[in-house]
Amino acid sequence: MKKNMGSADRISRILFAIVIGVLYFTKAIEGTAALILGAFAIVFLLTSLISFCPLYVPLGISTCKKKE
Repeated sequence: MKKNMGSADRISRILFAIVIGVLYFTKAIEGTAALILGAFAIVFLLTSLISFCPLYVPLGISTCKKKE
């Protein structure tokens, strides 16, 4: 797996996961919405920790800075 996520992308995904976690634990979101957003938060957190997003590969996206 070649890294395809830059720092800003990783930070925004981690912040999104934290916000969803806070909303869930304060019971601001419940039910199906909480489950769906929770799944997204887990995926975003895992992909940001490994700096690789599988969805970026077929789309040809990379947010990493180019090494010259």
